[in-house]
Amino acid sequence: QVQLVESGGGLVQPGGSLRLSCAASGSGFSIHAMGWYRQAPGKQRELVATDTRGGRTDYAQAAKGRFTISRDNAKNTVDLQMNSLKPEATAVYYCNAVLYYGLARVDYWGQGTQVTVSS
Repeated sequence: QVQLVESGGGLVQPGGSLRLSCAASGSGFSIHAMGWYRQAPGKQRELVATDTRGGRTDYAQAAKGRFTISRDNAKNTVDLQMNSLKPEATAVYYCNAVLYYGLARVDYWGQGTQVTVSS
């Protein structure tokens, strides 16, 4: 079992920056990928950025050039640096960890952290 704990959300003005952090705890696991998703009111949860073991990173189009994901495999942490934030980035942000048990993929989620971009 893996537990994910997020921190770093809050209120920021348009054009500002926030850094989200997530730490995975538990024992006896190897995380395949860690990343961030977000869900705005009335919308489906969507990918923001992921980092796959081996160094591959993927970003949503809206995040490219302004958001940076960084992962520490040794510490099982993943951060999301968000710059030049826009009001449309307002959402609950969820940390995600993907593990494989044999061929079976299991996704773990954090409790979510609110990000509000508003003046």
